[in-house]
Parts: sequence; structure tokens; C-alpha cells
Amino acid sequence: MSDAAVVEAEHGHEAHQTYTGLDNVKMAMWAFLGSECLFFGALISAHLLYRNRTGDGPTRQEVYDIPYTSVSSFVLLMSSLTMVLALAAIQKGDQRKLRIWLMATAMLGASFIGGQVYEFTTFVQEGLTLQTSPFGSSFFVLTGFHGAHVTIGILMLLSLFAMSKIGRLPPSDANKVEMIGLYWHFVDIVWIVIFTIVYLFP
Repeated sequence: MSDAAVVEAEHGHEAHQTYTGLDNVKMAMWAFLGSECLFFGALISAHLLYRNRTGDGPTRQEVYDIPYTSVSSFVLLMSSLTMVLALAAIQKGDQRKLRIWLMATAMLGASFIGGQVYEFTTFVQEGLTLQTSPFGSSFFVLTGFHGAHVTIGILMLLSLFAMSKIGRLPPSDANKVEMIGLYWHFVDIVWIVIFTIVYLFP
């Protein structure tokens, strides 16, 4: 028997860990999220450079609705709590609560996306589009890029819900929920940064 086979036989799933002791999948997810930080950092920097270059279009003060966006942000942040509860549920083997919290997380995320679509529509009606000004371009690209990430997260949550429904998400696969949970928390944290910088900074 080869050395690799011996390690596999003696340690089972531990053979899939890195030399740091962390699971390969978890390391890959952290590496992916690190690269995403670079993308968002570049987009946020571009927005900071162009936020006051409004040309003939409306300014930030003319289009932003801070109370509305604050409520939408709160909804997204609450989804982090339901995601934590979903992970706790599968770790306890409670499939019913797992599905409840997964669906609740997906619905909160969908509510945020619906609010973002409404906000974009309102801005366009007020004369702010991608082509209006550098400010408009940087704003829509940044927030739209984040919205796309939230949408992808919703699809992953619904996939987990479907897997649980047909019995293909046992407690031994809790790491799948944990990985998607990491992605979801990242999306929420990024939005806190975007909301603070884009909407609240004078």
C-alpha cells in the first residue's frame, strides 16, 4: 500500500486538508474571496475618484435616498443572522429548520435585490444612467457588481434548499452550507463598506 493510501486509510477526510490544517475547499474559498476584495477595492477606488464628476447629470445629493437604502441594507444584514441559523440547523441534523432558514436568507437577499432594482429605476427616471456622467458609470458598475454577487448567492442558497428537500444534504455535508455561508457573509460585509463609502461619506 502506498504512503498516500495509508494516510487516506488512517485519517479519512483529513487527507484532504492542506499543510496548514485547513480544508482544501475552505482555503480555495478564502482565496476566491481575497481576489474578490481586490475587484471591489478597485471599483470603490474608481467611484471615489469620479463621485464628484457629475457633468450635466444629477448629483449624489439629488438622487440618493438614504433612509430607503438604510432599510434595504438592514434587510441584507439580517440575512447574515438567518444564514448562521441555517448552519447551526444542519450541524444539529435538523433538516426542517435548515430549509426554513435557507429560504429566509434567500428571501431577504431577494428583497434587497428588489430594492436595488427599484432604486436603479428611480435614478434612471431622475436622469442618472451609465452614460450620464463618470459618477453615474462608477456608481452603477460598483453597486450592480455587488448586486450580481447577491443574486449568485441567492441561487446557491436555493440549490442547498433543493438538495435538502430531496435528501442530498446530510449533516456530514455541513461544510457545503458553511462555504456558501462564508460567501454570503462576505457579500454582506462588502455592502456595509459600499453603503458607508458611497452613501454616507460626505
